[in-house]
Amino acid sequence: MTAAKRNKTPSNALIPQKGFARFKKNFLRDRQLYLLIIIGIAPFILFHYGPMYGVQIAFRNYRIADGITGSEWVGWKWFEEFLTDPNFKRIFLNTLIISLYSLVTFPLPIIMALFFNAMRKQRYKGVAQTISYMPHFISMTVFVGILNLILSPTSGIYGNLFRLFGGNGYPADFRTLAGSFRHLYIWSGVWQGMGWQTILYTSALSSVSSELHEAACLDGASRFKRIIHVDLPAIMPTIAIMLILRMGGLISVGFEKAYLMQSPLNLSTSELISTYVYKRGLSDFRRFSYGTAVSLFNTAINITLMLITNYTSKKVTENEISVI
Repeated sequence: MTAAKRNKTPSNALIPQKGFARFKKNFLRDRQLYLLIIIGIAPFILFHYGPMYGVQIAFRNYRIADGITGSEWVGWKWFEEFLTDPNFKRIFLNTLIISLYSLVTFPLPIIMALFFNAMRKQRYKGVAQTISYMPHFISMTVFVGILNLILSPTSGIYGNLFRLFGGNGYPADFRTLAGSFRHLYIWSGVWQGMGWQTILYTSALSSVSSELHEAACLDGASRFKRIIHVDLPAIMPTIAIMLILRMGGLISVGFEKAYLMQSPLNLSTSELISTYVYKRGLSDFRRFSYGTAVSLFNTAINITLMLITNYTSKKVTENEISVI
């Protein structure tokens, strides 16, 4: 055997293995890190992917006594019933309008994060951020209760201010007006969640190189121009990814808040797919298969919107920004 062949044999042994053998080798070497990953992923798989086995009841006439696999297979029956329901158009339009309305507020956390990043006094910046985060930790039931106390025309701040400035009697109750439901729902949500949503953008802004700002200052750029031409482009990939994820849940309007804010007087605009599923599928009729079918329909729309947005982002950025 020549010296070249003898030297070549050990080097071949160092070539990484492929497939399961390579994964096994990496797992044994970095088992502590994989354990940390498993601890975080296991609950997600258990509570998000595990229940997907029961999605099949959307295509069955599910009865608890028969179980999931023992129930009669009915195909697309429940989807057809929902699409031909007289209330389908109103419910779907209500959900779509309030979803698109909420999308209008998407830039607000970005603007707020840029504002925080521009603050020079770290003490004031920390206080402002803490105050903006606080509403996020209020439970939805308590939050809607606070909203009712503020907007009560009899004993709330709204009613007292009305009488303080010369009003007679009680003002109109905005909580029960169909036309005001969407505005109250969206803007109260902005107040509750905008501060918390700035965390990701603030973190992205903290990684912007100070050398870029120094170079812009030497070129005579004002603070506003540095925000537009330095900070904003630096966090654009984060903005694009967050927009894609937002589109993935666009039609999934939160059930709890909408249900708590509902009343017989504003039902024409407050009845959404999520509240409809609860009433028809669980509360009133206990039609589990029908409720699952409606929820699956809603999920299919969300996935479609996310894929379209992701595809558009890949085309615009030349495959640089996407989640899939």
